[in-house]
Amino acid sequence: MKDFIAELEAARRSVGTGTLPAGEARVLTIERTYPADVEDVWDAVTDPERIPRWFLPVTGDFRVGGTYQVEGNAGGEIRACDAPTLLRLTWVMGPPTPEDSSVVELRLAPAPDGGTTLTLEHTAVVPPEMWDVYGPGAVGVGWDGALLGLALHLDGAGPLDPEEVLASPELRVFNTASSEEWGAALAAADGLGADEVAARVAATTAFYVPADDASEPS
Repeated sequence: MKDFIAELEAARRSVGTGTLPAGEARVLTIERTYPADVEDVWDAVTDPERIPRWFLPVTGDFRVGGTYQVEGNAGGEIRACDAPTLLRLTWVMGPPTPEDSSVVELRLAPAPDGGTTLTLEHTAVVPPEMWDVYGPGAVGVGWDGALLGLALHLDGAGPLDPEEVLASPELRVFNTASSEEWGAALAAADGLGADEVAARVAATTAFYVPADDASEPS
């Protein structure tokens, strides 16, 4: 079994700003290297037969201009697909917006010392009231979990059982540490005070690591 925290520490995170047709946006970036060749990583992140083995089932019209839907999660439109190096798509929870408000770009490149460097960039227009409470961890922790699942899959693990994963004590520790890592990335980017960062980390951690089922936020 892989060390979940070691996998978390293998990634580099940053927070920035950008623009989308819907307005000013926040940009979250995660970069890490997997000990697999580019073609294998590309197949793992684009083959609808493999995606559920490390993430969630996905359906749709898998071509540029086609739409997709991740089961119980986001959906959107595939905007670019340049195998095996670039995938860009809109990433929307709920009904699509008239203008792009959330875009995910995935880039793959051979790593200098072998393997594949994966860069995931999520650019989204985030309501101030959400950003001011949670910061980047609101979605960043979820992306960390997805890239952990990909690491397990590329390492030869069998298909993940979502219920078992969510109940795992190791995942609770992982999500707590991920929330703290995104707090550190926020502090480095925005220069917020320690108390402001700590409040966002606490809110994110409480969401992803509730004290018990009854306390899980809606």
